[in-house]
Amino acid sequence: MNDLFSPFTLRGVTLKNRIGVSPMCMYSCRDDGVPTDWHMQHLVSRSVGGAGLVITEASAVVPEGRITPADVGIWNDAQMEAHARIVAAVHATGSVAGIQIAHAGRKASRAAPWVHGPAVPSWTCMAPSAEAFEGFAVPHAMTEAEIAATIAAFVAAAKRSVQAGYRFIEIHGAHGYLAHQFCSPISNRRNDAWGGDFEGRTRFVREVATAVRAAIPEDVVLALRISHTDWVEGGWTTEESVELARRVKALGVDVIDVSSGGLDAGQKILLGPGYQVPGAAAVRQGADIPVAAVGLITEPAQAQAILTEGKADLILLARVLLREPYWPLRAAVELGRTPTLAIPPQYERGWNTLAKLEMDRTVAVPMQAL
Repeated sequence: MNDLFSPFTLRGVTLKNRIGVSPMCMYSCRDDGVPTDWHMQHLVSRSVGGAGLVITEASAVVPEGRITPADVGIWNDAQMEAHARIVAAVHATGSVAGIQIAHAGRKASRAAPWVHGPAVPSWTCMAPSAEAFEGFAVPHAMTEAEIAATIAAFVAAAKRSVQAGYRFIEIHGAHGYLAHQFCSPISNRRNDAWGGDFEGRTRFVREVATAVRAAIPEDVVLALRISHTDWVEGGWTTEESVELARRVKALGVDVIDVSSGGLDAGQKILLGPGYQVPGAAAVRQGADIPVAAVGLITEPAQAQAILTEGKADLILLARVLLREPYWPLRAAVELGRTPTLAIPPQYERGWNTLAKLEMDRTVAVPMQAL
């Protein structure tokens, strides 16, 4: 049985537990893609909170691959140096720093989500086909040369990520962004070797995975995030996700981060606690590859049950960690695993007090007062 607080080793990387910070866009850069003090405090506070893996948000491999002008990038050395500062701080807490490298394709060139009103594109978007996402500008269909250049950009971004010190690199192939756009028949209408059947539509992802794996050290983990379903009839399916996972495993991908949706505005998602976990379980069983589960996982017992039932190997948390950066410490208390955690000495007295109260359960003390 996999315990939430048991170590997990992939290649040359050992996570101290099975809890990870899922990549979450902060839209908080200047128009240069350089991570800021905001990103430092956001990520390091979660690593101090006890997560074994902390993944930096989607970092664009080229300027035109950003979702918004305020996105993080990893296409130049100035960005790499800022990433390196964050990586060193995360590693100093005992967590492993990861990065998600990405290209938004037809969902690029937008305003930050809290900016009201329609966004005027700042640059021309490209995609597998000239098919727009609802409410977005029509992209131009990528040429063979542009496809090759984009694969090369993923490789260059991966190399910079390694130079920055990242030990876990995730290719973003989910949520309706470029790699996902190639995979889904809804967004990929090409009739050449990069489209058509499953082989053609998944070629971009497979070539990116092959090239990135060849460019990074053997002991660095390579992950792929996928949307296991488009939640739209005629779109990408869980069965295709299983087959893609089988293919990329053979190419050197170590773990599949299983999410869903984001490709089509007509998606009908059946929301509920752990609603994406069945997709993770299907990929894990069907492709015999480690997977990370995401999606409305909010309670420690729920996270542990997913591991106990063999549905996933890692639990990646997002919004719950925005609300509660120290969720892993609370989970250790609730699950009786406090001896497994290296609590920062500055916080140890407060958490030891909480552990005593949890065992006693005779006094209710607000966590804020400990």
